[in-house]
Amino acid sequence: MSKITREQKLEIYNKRKSGVTLQSLALEYHINIQNIKYLIRLLDQHGATILKKDKNRSYPPLLKEEIINKVLIDNHSIKSTALEYGLSSDGILHNWIRSYKENDYVIVEKTRGRRSTMKPKSNQEYKEMTLEEKVKYLENKNQYLEAENEYLKKLRAVVQARKNQQSKKK
Repeated sequence: MSKITREQKLEIYNKRKSGVTLQSLALEYHINIQNIKYLIRLLDQHGATILKKDKNRSYPPLLKEEIINKVLIDNHSIKSTALEYGLSSDGILHNWIRSYKENDYVIVEKTRGRRSTMKPKSNQEYKEMTLEEKVKYLENKNQYLEAENEYLKKLRAVVQARKNQQSKKK
């Protein structure tokens, strides 16, 4: 349901409460009827404040495990559990359970952002290196930093050239 805005979700809710059919709402907003039903139940249970949360919500691993255990161990339905905890859709819970089972019943947290190209060595690892390993590591690090420095110089030159061109046009 992320392709519709908060305002649209509230419109859908208000239209449904005023008697508009699920089929016509699904056609108007181009979303699945099941998603509309879930949205109505979510707003009935939690109110409009549930929609004010951030786009990229993060859930702590302990909470995820509690929610997953409620479904797998206590045999609660996925929809009712997702509604109870105010998840934006029950698909999130389906994905968590699938991932949980695939990873041998361990919750794996996804890291955000791009991985570093230069793997940092901890101080302890560096101290345990032999002299040859230290030289090799420092040579690689030096080469990386030199390349980065050259890149930044060229980038600075390009930016400066663009500024000069813009000032000549004026």
